[in-house]
Amino acid sequence: MKTLTQTSRRKFIKSASTAAAAFTIVPRHVLGGTGFTAPSEKLAIASIGVGGQGGHDAANFSKSGKAEITHLCDVDSNRMASAAKLYPKAKRYKDFREMLDKEHRHIDAVCVATPDHNHAIQALAAMQLGKHVFVEKPLVHDVWEARVLTDAARRYKVVTQMGNQGTSSDGARLIREWYEAGAIGDVHTVYVWTDRPVWPAGIPWPREAAKVPANLDWDLWLGTAKHRYYVEGAPVRYSDGYVVNFNWRGWWDFGTGPIGDMGCHLLDIAFKVLGLQHVQEVQASVARLFSDFRVRISAPDSNPPAAHVTMRFPKALHTKGPVTVHWMDGGITPTIPEELGLDTPLSANDSLLVGTKGKILTGVYGSNPRLLPASRQVKVREKYPRVANGHYAQWVEACLAGYGNKEVSSPFEFAGPLTEALLVANLAVRGADMNMEGRGEGRQVRMQWDHEAMRMTNFDIVNQFVKRDYRPGWELNYSL
Repeated sequence: MKTLTQTSRRKFIKSASTAAAAFTIVPRHVLGGTGFTAPSEKLAIASIGVGGQGGHDAANFSKSGKAEITHLCDVDSNRMASAAKLYPKAKRYKDFREMLDKEHRHIDAVCVATPDHNHAIQALAAMQLGKHVFVEKPLVHDVWEARVLTDAARRYKVVTQMGNQGTSSDGARLIREWYEAGAIGDVHTVYVWTDRPVWPAGIPWPREAAKVPANLDWDLWLGTAKHRYYVEGAPVRYSDGYVVNFNWRGWWDFGTGPIGDMGCHLLDIAFKVLGLQHVQEVQASVARLFSDFRVRISAPDSNPPAAHVTMRFPKALHTKGPVTVHWMDGGITPTIPEELGLDTPLSANDSLLVGTKGKILTGVYGSNPRLLPASRQVKVREKYPRVANGHYAQWVEACLAGYGNKEVSSPFEFAGPLTEALLVANLAVRGADMNMEGRGEGRQVRMQWDHEAMRMTNFDIVNQFVKRDYRPGWELNYSL
């Protein structure tokens, strides 16, 4: 497999810098002044990652009626072939860098729906070219990357949106209205839980390498991650059975575990309603597989099969005091609230906000919100406008309107800090999952997070995961 040479990398960076400079002078969507309609009359979107969630995203952009998928990019030729049938006029590329280098003048916006470890480099490259970006959750892989994309959204003045679609739901807005009307008093504790992982977890990388399928460019799929030999399973089959199609979520080199998979959906409500900012303290306990316990290595390859993380936030924008957030995965759930009664079980993915006067229980994406006890039902005026056409169309319309002219539900200014807090929680998970060789384990430590310095002050070993080492030639070209 060929990798990008230093010469071609310098060429790409130069092209990005030149194009970004041009964009700041005359963006394509404002040429001609007020009322101008772009030649295509639609937002031209390039999709990086066109199978699975990427395909779903592309379909929803098209459904808005105001966007056209003009470019497709995927390292898997089989997935590319399937997407090409849906968008036969779209130009096709395997390497996103080549696509942006050659086609940036014909692209208005970019959707990134690849594995977590490549989100930042792909999104940043597009932003540096002045392109609006939609990035699937979680926004990035590492804490440092969250800080970079948050800063870049302001610096390059592009419209951004993360793919935590539930943040545009009616339920999310109703919950904010309930809380601000005083329906449950002041929230001090939040519980969120998920049935993830639904992939192999707590195991080392398979020892036997497999032949790379002809349809896959494994080197490009690895991208920023360190080189690993290809394996066909992980190591047991799940769904279609391949690491690249789903199971990558369980491997720390590529994914961010259950917290990355579902956290941006489940904790979005608490962040929006309470105005949470930066986590100050985290502590985690994790489950381990007995057969793997004796051979545990200092930095395990995959996320543990279950975890409970306690996050402590200082007084938030809409609370009277600090807030404690409990994250639970792998089948761990809180005690069923007494207000639900004996015959009402908790769902697999839920959030519970506990206030001084009552509670709010809601499903994933802000679905089926309920006030507990039921006697606390209140009528509230509609304070926050509903997103009439949904999360995807909202971003498309904001892109067409131009930066700063139309609100979106999850801009990077919000999505970045949300993702960052979850990734700090992952530092505690990884610390708790380590064999500290007699020096104590992270599960026994209340880790103190220094937001400004981006480091744990009392458990240094996990700071290696704040900003990972990128493969040569795949570094992020950005300074905070």
